[in-house]
Amino acid sequence: MEVYVDNSAIQILCVDDDEIVLRALSRLLKSQHYSVLTFSEPLTALKQVEQHEFAVIISDMRMPLMNGAEFFHQAKTLSPDSQRILVTGFADIDTTLDAINKGQIHGFIQKPWQNNLLLSTISDSVEKYQLKKQNQQLQLKVTKQNKELKELNNSLEQRVEKRTKQIKQVLKQLEIANAHEINEHRSTVELLYNFINANPYLDGNKAQNIANTCTQIAKELNLPDKNVEMASMAGYLAQIGLLAMDPELYKKSVHELNEQQRKTFYTHPSTAQLMLMPATHLHDVSEAIYHQYEHYNGNGIPKGIKGNEIPLSAMILAISRDYWDHYEHSSLEQNQRHQYALECVARYSGNYYHPRIVAALQQCHTNFIKQQAQVGSMQIINAQKLKPNMLLGHALHSHAGIMLLPKGHKFSTKSIEKLQQLEAKKPTPFRIMIKSM
Repeated sequence: MEVYVDNSAIQILCVDDDEIVLRALSRLLKSQHYSVLTFSEPLTALKQVEQHEFAVIISDMRMPLMNGAEFFHQAKTLSPDSQRILVTGFADIDTTLDAINKGQIHGFIQKPWQNNLLLSTISDSVEKYQLKKQNQQLQLKVTKQNKELKELNNSLEQRVEKRTKQIKQVLKQLEIANAHEINEHRSTVELLYNFINANPYLDGNKAQNIANTCTQIAKELNLPDKNVEMASMAGYLAQIGLLAMDPELYKKSVHELNEQQRKTFYTHPSTAQLMLMPATHLHDVSEAIYHQYEHYNGNGIPKGIKGNEIPLSAMILAISRDYWDHYEHSSLEQNQRHQYALECVARYSGNYYHPRIVAALQQCHTNFIKQQAQVGSMQIINAQKLKPNMLLGHALHSHAGIMLLPKGHKFSTKSIEKLQQLEAKKPTPFRIMIKSM
């Protein structure tokens, strides 16, 4: 039995020069009871954005007079809180990155879209918009109550105590709302990772493996949670600069390239730094990617810095990347490749890699069998058996390799319903690893 959800107060604006696409979007969104306005001309749509605030703005990329990147740039100025989603069949990395950097889009869907994926993206965007509004209201409430607190008579201790308690409660709510803003930073990384995964010549699974190894090493080094997360994100995006290069440079092993091709190939971290420059919240991630080819002995690139001058996250990324390169190119049986990859990188301890990080990787390798046992002890279920408050043991990816949920996600009724809807459309159920409570 379908549950009716009243979304009528949620306004969504759609822009596309193709009337057929607009009608399809309108039908789909109205089936979920959203309030929808459609426009075939970006300039007319911008006039509406100037007069009304929309929870979500959806636009195509290639349109007459104004492309999607410019439209989103102007829409962001007029309505900065609106969530912006690019829906396009024009898969060009330069223009899409322009939309990410200039228009700061929050989501990307390729045509022809899957209805359930598009609705899921829009639902998430509506939730983020509402959280942002709640955050703003809480900020105003804190400001107002702080002002009232200052005006209280110092002698009225009971009233002061009551007001202080109220302020603390609101600040706690604000802290929760701000946690959702931090999650939005992770969403940016997931969006960019999905570009890597969608490229036929890049390996999304390898990016996952590098990110997981970065995470394990960072934890073994007892780094703060923030630094562990930064190392993981650097692993996911280590290859992002290659998207702006000729595929001939990364379709084969770097050892098969000629000297000029190798020189060009090794500029991809600099390209990545330029791509990520507008995302100021990813500055540390960008630095890790930029310095990933530095060597501990100072003979690396691009700056030739050495030892502790190299960002720790860059050194973690370098050994994780090379470990999986050796693993992939080994002709040994699969159960022997991990030992082989470890021996390859350990050979350059003190030269290419920081000895402490090599030791951390060796410890991670020692724990490998234990980790396999942990995977075995996790409960593997499908979406139909999920229950609220269950914790995700490993990041969940779609059958196409797109990241759906990060490791550690705590399931809610809403996220369970979305996964069940996605699973119902697939030929095989999800294999969801749940942590033991």
